[in-house]
Amino acid sequence: MKITFAPAVPADAKLVAHLCNQDALPAGLEPVLAAAAKASRFTGKAGQVFEGFAERGGQVVRVALAGAGAAGEDRNGALEKAGAGLTAKYLTSGETKMALDLSGAGLSAADAAAVLLGARLRGWRLDTYRTMLKEEQKPTLAEIVAVGAPAGTEAAWAAESAVADGVEFTRELVTEPANVIYPESFVARSRERFAGTGLELRVLDEAEMAALGMGALLGVAQGSHRAPRLLAAVWRGAGEAPFTAFVGKGVTFDTGGISIKPAAGMEDMKWDMGGAGAVAGTMLALARRGAKANVVGVVGLVENMPDGKAQRPGDVVTTLSGQTVEVINTDAEGRLVLCDVLTWVQREFKPAAIVDLATLTGAIIVSLGHEQAGMFTNDDALAAALDAAGKASGDKLWRFPLGPAYDKLIDSPIADMKNVGPRYGGSITAAQFLQRYIDKGTPWAHLDIAGTVWTDKPGPTWDKGASGFGVRLLDRYVRDRLER
Repeated sequence: MKITFAPAVPADAKLVAHLCNQDALPAGLEPVLAAAAKASRFTGKAGQVFEGFAERGGQVVRVALAGAGAAGEDRNGALEKAGAGLTAKYLTSGETKMALDLSGAGLSAADAAAVLLGARLRGWRLDTYRTMLKEEQKPTLAEIVAVGAPAGTEAAWAAESAVADGVEFTRELVTEPANVIYPESFVARSRERFAGTGLELRVLDEAEMAALGMGALLGVAQGSHRAPRLLAAVWRGAGEAPFTAFVGKGVTFDTGGISIKPAAGMEDMKWDMGGAGAVAGTMLALARRGAKANVVGVVGLVENMPDGKAQRPGDVVTTLSGQTVEVINTDAEGRLVLCDVLTWVQREFKPAAIVDLATLTGAIIVSLGHEQAGMFTNDDALAAALDAAGKASGDKLWRFPLGPAYDKLIDSPIADMKNVGPRYGGSITAAQFLQRYIDKGTPWAHLDIAGTVWTDKPGPTWDKGASGFGVRLLDRYVRDRLER
């Protein structure tokens, strides 16, 4: 979606939208439209949209009113819903351009940018493989002209536009099928998208990881003919400041391996790389907006398949840290990938803090549904910072416990640990597993995002499918905690 700015509504505008605070129609609105809006029970609630027609400048104009909600509610979220509501209504309407009048709702520059962000994000779709769409199903709305935006909006939008780039890249990676996005092609597409941004890339291939001793990650990968990769994207925006590390699980397709999943719904496992997708999108956003922080994003990329060479339940692998793992269930593969990546990033960058994101457990969906992601952390200050970033961005988190009693549940009789515990507390024991790979004194948080990267119904700023969860959360964390 192209966003442009103009001082006044273009003379040839056929679709004009006005932003309305709750119970406050725009000044100067035609009486017939005001009466029609009232008759339609339009009150300006967040995301509510009313449409009418009026004669303006000698031509019939399609006029839309978008509700921005009431004072005192989540203002940023309400404004995003207003923009998103307009896009949702007119994306396939036949209209190609919308003039969006921002002059009458008492907005700040940040407020106006929030409206535009919601509008742009709601317009993202991946129609690459849909060759038989009817004309009325195809997107037509390609440009939004922001009119009467307050001073500073264009600068505010430049930063939010970078975040939108990141969210859209994450959605793209998560949505693409597994025959298109696999470890090598994930790296190739990231190289293409990161070109010219200033990001430094490091890639480890299978031989390099084997030489280092990444036995856990390679154990997952050995059943697939798709070669694994480790991809690190480095952003240096703060001189000699210490790095913060974002780590993502990148299982580009997960059959469960020998512990194979049921056939029903297995097609969804193309998005088991949602954590890696979120990290890649975040790094793009940070680079595009020139974040004044030092951040490294690292993803472990594998495919988990049940080949004759695949690892078996009961196998023991040696991780990069030197710790050994008895593989009880090959479908608990994400933690095996992450543990080696966590060790590698600590050795290479000695980060001041680590946040990992992973579609790690179905148990987190049982606990939280699709509304929030689970947060596990060894540091209260980091927990508070991430929680605040989640509330501000809309990518919400809920903190779960960690503790010695849970840790005992993954002890193995023949190795240092098992890769799964008992049936209950599955998300917690997965986090306890990862915590064993965190150096003493390093603040770390694990975000289990299995319930939030993909949705079966539209959300405030996305259609059903890939949500892009995690990018806005991490970007907000960087803005609030690293760029102060």
